[in-house]
Amino acid sequence: MAETFWSSLDFGVVWRFRDALLMGLGFTLFLAGSGLVGGTILGAVFAVLQSSRLWIIRWPIRALVEFLRATPLLMQAIWVHFALPLALGFTLTPTVSAILALTFNVGAYTSEIFRAGIAAIDKGQVEAARALALPTRLVWTKIILPQALRLIVPPLTSSAISTVKASTILSILAINDLMRVAMRINGFTYRPVELYTAAALLFFLVGFAISRLGLFVEKRLERPA
Repeated sequence: MAETFWSSLDFGVVWRFRDALLMGLGFTLFLAGSGLVGGTILGAVFAVLQSSRLWIIRWPIRALVEFLRATPLLMQAIWVHFALPLALGFTLTPTVSAILALTFNVGAYTSEIFRAGIAAIDKGQVEAARALALPTRLVWTKIILPQALRLIVPPLTSSAISTVKASTILSILAINDLMRVAMRINGFTYRPVELYTAAALLFFLVGFAISRLGLFVEKRLERPA
């Protein structure tokens, strides 16, 4: 039985459709990269707003973050693509919808990473800076963020890998990402094991590269100035 299974495999189908699979991978990286960059920026904004002393700013942002973290990305993507255009009166392409959904989803998770990093900073340093009447902008850019960055790089690396994997869910919007391409090729080759194994290996290579990059950045930040 096992011999029959192994002998029936034909990974030549992967080579024949390598260009399509690589294009799908490229689109996946574009999608995940866009969502990660936008989500990281949005997460930083969310984290700063959640640190506000004004409850009218802090609590609505907190509620939005909790909602985004507690609901599935799939549901968020469907809502963005189908409900948001009806509410605002304009249409969105599947790609734009996917990027928006991924950006807000990533933003919710990275905001907690930033918030934890900020909370870990010695409050005495911040109070001392404020006692010296330093502008708020300098307090954030010179004292809080440089120290918090060293703490948030490892979880941000994990978030980046998770973002790449989570992007596969967005194939429901009929975008030409790696998983969608593999599904389409499988539709007329009937080689799911070979195609999805190849896709898994490509995802592994991307995740491994991200983890190595994150480790490199982490070590660079640990070096004394």
